[in-house]
Amino acid sequence: MATTDRRETDSEIEVKPVYTAEDAPAELELPGEFPFTRGPYGDMYRGRPWTIRQYAGFASAEETNQRFRYLLERGQTGLSVAFDLPTQLGYDSDDPRAAGEVGRTGVAIDSIADMELLFHEIPLGEVSTSMTINAPAALLLLLYELVAEDQGVRGEQLRGTVQNDILKEYIARGNYIYPPRPSIRITTDLFVYAAERLPRWNPISISGYHIREAGSTAVQELAFTLANGIAYAQAAVDAGSSPDQLGERLSFFFNAHNHFFQEVAKFRAARRMWARIMKERFGVTNTKAQALRFHAQTGGSTLTAQQPENNIVRVAIQALSAVAGGAQSIHTNGYDEALALPSERSARIALRTQQLLAHEAGGTDTADPLGGSYFIEALTDELEAKAWDLIGRIDELGGAVAAVEQGFVQDEIEQAAFRWQQEVESGERVIVGVNRFTEGEEEPIELHRIDPNAEKRQLERTARVRAERNADDAQRAVEAVRETARGEGNLLVPMRDALRARATVGEISNALREEFGTYDARRA
Repeated sequence: MATTDRRETDSEIEVKPVYTAEDAPAELELPGEFPFTRGPYGDMYRGRPWTIRQYAGFASAEETNQRFRYLLERGQTGLSVAFDLPTQLGYDSDDPRAAGEVGRTGVAIDSIADMELLFHEIPLGEVSTSMTINAPAALLLLLYELVAEDQGVRGEQLRGTVQNDILKEYIARGNYIYPPRPSIRITTDLFVYAAERLPRWNPISISGYHIREAGSTAVQELAFTLANGIAYAQAAVDAGSSPDQLGERLSFFFNAHNHFFQEVAKFRAARRMWARIMKERFGVTNTKAQALRFHAQTGGSTLTAQQPENNIVRVAIQALSAVAGGAQSIHTNGYDEALALPSERSARIALRTQQLLAHEAGGTDTADPLGGSYFIEALTDELEAKAWDLIGRIDELGGAVAAVEQGFVQDEIEQAAFRWQQEVESGERVIVGVNRFTEGEEEPIELHRIDPNAEKRQLERTARVRAERNADDAQRAVEAVRETARGEGNLLVPMRDALRARATVGEISNALREEFGTYDARRA
């Protein structure tokens, strides 16, 4: 078939007009077998469907609790918490720098009082919870543990994941507090603490999602995420963790983007690469520790404010790529999220999208449904080869932390994002409803509005916590955190005591700011 119409994915992989057996491997391993290209489990969704884990958080703990219960009542099978910007940066809601941002992009959590309200009447021993929090991840996990204890739930019963991936904040998102190396210390302290007290908890979700949201290609998302995973695993091993035990609790978080076939191939390549990394770099023999497990979220950056109903179709296709690629849990975005936080209506449509894929589209019927496709197998191989090349360049720079400190990863993503934007503006890359197939005046849709009094209520609650606690006990507990930071002890132990004494997230974070300093990318 002769053609002059060259097609490429965003990773500059040429897509041929037709693929044959010559483009695919002669033989594939079964799902559940090393290197797990076809899935981490032999029966995949026949044994256990993916977890429907819709991301939610806004305004106050009370309102977010209501949204959690709304979703659980309608068939959601796991919780996922979005925190507001001040919480993500370790500031209390009454900090002057938090003004106007409280509860805007997630829920505000200043103290154990907020966490108690967030999970009011939600049995933490029966649900799994994911928390998208990084720089202060240790503090939020400890608050969750303390609330569970007050419910009578032991640490060994708790299931879930805390993102705790600080490297991607320096790379793509910017919500860091401390310099990279003390941040890595807190990350690995959390690994050790969780292994001892929360054995069923995943202490990190190594995230490619935000790397892709920043404008990376699929290859860059794959390579930079796995390179970060190598850095975390090495830091944990250096701190005394067993890679055969640690590997069982590592989880990953990927973006489900627009090019359906490339995304399926990316997920398959990720599993194959990580299995080889764990076996060959870390000597892991435990098959559970070799198998990559991941959460997927549909691409927020692909949502358009123009013709927002089109986003329903985008989200469905992206979610199907995660299903065909073997995700362990999935979040589907609301169609209105380019304009506002999702309304109840859009959240329900997003939830129903997953339920349709599971119960009507055959999503749970068979493992690796596209395995053996000439096109998918060729794409999997090409994505893997290009990602290994990038990981090799990172290794030459001294690993992921050094590559971040030198700005290599950030520069690569910026160049990719710039190329993408040029293609959109020139019309070479079609975005339906934006640069082609546009309409005149847009039809208005009803948007979610945050209660304007939520910030006031949050500030009053935090003031009440400070007024009613034993101030001397709280201050002594925060000083113990500071003293541990100066040494080499595990920081989560005094942090836990400080939170139990009703010290706030901001007070503890500020003490660590004074000891570790803060990171400024402009001077790095």
